[in-house]
Amino acid sequence: MTPLALAVFEASLKRCEARRDFLDVFYENFLASAPEVSEKFAHTDFARQKEALRASFHHLLLVARDPKQGPDPYLEEVAVRHGAGHLAIGAHLYDLWLDSLLDTVRACDPECLPGVEAAWEEVMMVGIHYLCANYEGRHRG
Repeated sequence: MTPLALAVFEASLKRCEARRDFLDVFYENFLASAPEVSEKFAHTDFARQKEALRASFHHLLLVARDPKQGPDPYLEEVAVRHGAGHLAIGAHLYDLWLDSLLDTVRACDPECLPGVEAAWEEVMMVGIHYLCANYEGRHRG
């Protein structure tokens, strides 16, 4: 990943996070994307969930900056929680998640251009690829 893509992502993340409703808009989009998504979040504490998502954006930025270092313990724990043995978040849900996120970035970042969207997708795919690769718990169980 290029330093430019990382800088574009980070600047856009700051603009999005400047909006207090950024994560609310995301979850509105994501929950509306499919009935299965709403079912997965039926008993979710959204205040806690939003903080976890905010943290994950920053963790993915760190992982994307230094791919040789590998995923940090936070991402490893997310993989375990989202894997087949726990929440069973399959790859098709990550497609919905990413589409909802990009829709949200378009709505919340006044400087969102195709290059900004591409940077978000590139950084988020670092985590999505890791979570999908470890869905069956091959990494940790």
